[in-house]
Amino acid sequence: MNEVIVPQRELNEECGIIGIKSKQKKALAYDIYFGLFALQHRGQESAGIAVSYEKRKIYYFKKMGLVSDVFEEETLNAFPDGDCAIGHVRYSTTGSSNVVNAQPVVFYGRFGRMAIAHNGNIINCDSLKSAMMKKGHVFQSSIDSEVIASLINLNSETCLLDGIIKTCSELEGAYSLVIMADDKLVAVRDRHGLKPLVIGKRGDDIVFASETCALDSLNAEFIRDIKPGEIVTVDENNNMTSTFMPNIERHSCIFEYVYLARSDSSIDGRSVYDMRYDCGKYLAELYKIEADVVAGVPDSAIVAARAYSEMTGIPLVDALSKNRYVGRTFIQPSQSLRENGVRVKLNAIKNNINGKRLVLIDDSIVRGTTSKKIIKLLRDSGAKEVHMLIASPIVKYPCFFGVDMDSRDKLIGGYRSEEEICEIIGADSLHYLPIEYLIKAAKGNRCEYCAACFDGNYPIEVDKYNCGKFVLEI
Repeated sequence: MNEVIVPQRELNEECGIIGIKSKQKKALAYDIYFGLFALQHRGQESAGIAVSYEKRKIYYFKKMGLVSDVFEEETLNAFPDGDCAIGHVRYSTTGSSNVVNAQPVVFYGRFGRMAIAHNGNIINCDSLKSAMMKKGHVFQSSIDSEVIASLINLNSETCLLDGIIKTCSELEGAYSLVIMADDKLVAVRDRHGLKPLVIGKRGDDIVFASETCALDSLNAEFIRDIKPGEIVTVDENNNMTSTFMPNIERHSCIFEYVYLARSDSSIDGRSVYDMRYDCGKYLAELYKIEADVVAGVPDSAIVAARAYSEMTGIPLVDALSKNRYVGRTFIQPSQSLRENGVRVKLNAIKNNINGKRLVLIDDSIVRGTTSKKIIKLLRDSGAKEVHMLIASPIVKYPCFFGVDMDSRDKLIGGYRSEEEICEIIGADSLHYLPIEYLIKAAKGNRCEYCAACFDGNYPIEVDKYNCGKFVLEI
């Protein structure tokens, strides 16, 4: 298998999933393809599509690379018409970056061919896998999604739904799933609702997706968010039924709003755009800075920067131009490019910042390496002052639920104050949005969100599963 060289990044996303159930056989591979395009921001290492075209038969294709690279017209035309299909874009949070770990996971099981796509991270995966291997189970990959697939097959003694319910009772961590088996399409969201999942409708077709932007790309009507702990089954006649897990406690990931989701999506009834706008508005209320211009780091901080500009009257400019053809799996061919990766991806617009006092807004700072390089780039391009505002609190703790934030000692804010971080990245000043304002922007109650990366309050007992020693395979 070909290994993909992944350069060190400031932050890595998780994965994106989509599923469609239709009453008639049609070219669903193309629909999944366009849906994955809309979810490309959630994972850029691999992509895959699986289509059910006859009873208990599945045709699939997956490969390393961006959606547009993986699925050429000839590849899509090879897919048969089907009445059910799922798709996945991946960034590895567990399992190395090679094609054997790409999704969907497709296998032979109790119901013939089955397929599953997963977004999230199962923190007790190692113990579950070890117990199954002692009983004689074998695994082809190192991803937790294959463990979930094997458990569902093992537990489906009477029917698929019973197997899914029993499997979910054994899983600890974050997961949204789309499962294709037994002429059914099943969507699952973990009991904390850590990972988003929505339901849409296009004519008679039922669509599940990680974000509403994928529904928009298919001209599908948004119906609702799948609720935490909900298992939605669409049968062969497209009848939709819901079942709920026990012990439901909503703790949706607040970082979805901060960084992961697209601005044109909504999560649990809250517009991501509006949330980010409010974060910028609160930054303007809290921090009055004498400056000539304000700018946002593309793309997820642009909305907050616009709000800050409108509230303060400081003109909004583009300080940085983003090369949109550089994916996060960009293979950098030399050490010099690795060291200067920011210049490959971002370039300063000198005429807008030369001799100016600049307020630069970003969504978050994780390791700090990118922020430091951006500030140096802006100074080298003529910025007189660079004052940095962050539209979220200090990232102090790692995430174990599907976002690569590394260990605490590698987080720039793990053990440092605002002032110490400011000195390291080289800004003239640095301020973060307090957590109470972030929750206020999300329009929810504090208990409804997982903000563990900011405050260390994990909704699951992570120490029980040795998460403190958790090492990401990249």
